[in-house]
Order: sequence, then structure tokens, then C-alpha cells
Amino acid sequence: MTDLTVNDRPVRFEMDPQTPLLWALRDAANLTGTKYGCGVGDCGACMVLIDGAALRSCLVTLAEAEGRVVTTIEGLSRDRSHPVQQALVAEQAIQCGFCTPGIAIAAAALLARNADPSEAEIKAAIRNLCRCGVYPRLVRAIQRAGRVARRAERISAAPSPGITAEDAAAAVPALRADP
Repeated sequence: MTDLTVNDRPVRFEMDPQTPLLWALRDAANLTGTKYGCGVGDCGACMVLIDGAALRSCLVTLAEAEGRVVTTIEGLSRDRSHPVQQALVAEQAIQCGFCTPGIAIAAAALLARNADPSEAEIKAAIRNLCRCGVYPRLVRAIQRAGRVARRAERISAAPSPGITAEDAAAAVPALRADP
């Protein structure tokens, strides 16, 4: 058994301690925002915060995560109000979205260390691969998120958090519990 804190909640995983954290999060905790991309630490799609550091969860075992604090994209902000999430949308730095959770986690870790990073610092810190090539917009989004974090700017047209589960069930009959 492996005990750790995931998104501010204590969690006990009853899995092989050598299981990659990625699979424990996705398969056992149903936190599917953490993506499987390459499995060898190259792409960054599986990035999570572990004790505040952005790490590739495909390279961290449950045993290595024992007793640590893990934050996934689902825990970064429950209502999508984190400056990075808001700026990625506002700057249209999201295309297909597959790499976005890992990039958002890496950017959040960078801004926690330095809320005013240069373009070079952003490029050095965000080593995630994006098949859609949003890199120029990504740099602008992270710089903007830094300004929001420093309270030098506000994103006034921030997107709403989205549809609630209840509204989704009402709008999509297949999601209703009753026949």
C-alpha cells in the first residue's frame, strides 16, 4: 500500500509499488487529465506537480511518490480559474488539447517559482511536446498568466468553468440515470 496526498486528499493505492504514478492516477484514481503520451518521459503529457515540482508521472513510481503531495490538472483549480488555465484559453494557445494538461502543470510550476519569466526562461522550463505547434501562443499565454498572477493584468473575458454534471445529464439523455 502506498499513501500520498492527491489534489489535497489523502489517497491509499493498493497497487504494486513499482507501478508508474501515471497509471495509478489514471486507472485507480480516475484522474484522466494526466495523459499517457510516450511512457519514457520525452513528451510531458503526463506532467504532475509533486511537492510543487513539475515531474513526468510516467517516470515516478508509486514507491517514489509515497508520502508526497501530488497535484494533477484536476487539482490545479477546480473551477479552471488558475491564471495559466485562463491565459491558455484567452491567448488561444490550445489546439487539440492533448498536451494542454501537462503544459499547464509545467507552466504553473514555473510561475510559482518566477511570476515574471522571460521568453528564454519559458522555453527552457516548458519542454513539453505539442503536435499542433502552439509554441508562440504558449509563450504569450504564460507571460500573460504571469501578469495575472502578479495582479498586473486581469483576464476579463475568462471562460466559464463549463457545464455542470446535472446540466449535462439534462442536455444529453444518454447521461441520465433514469430511463
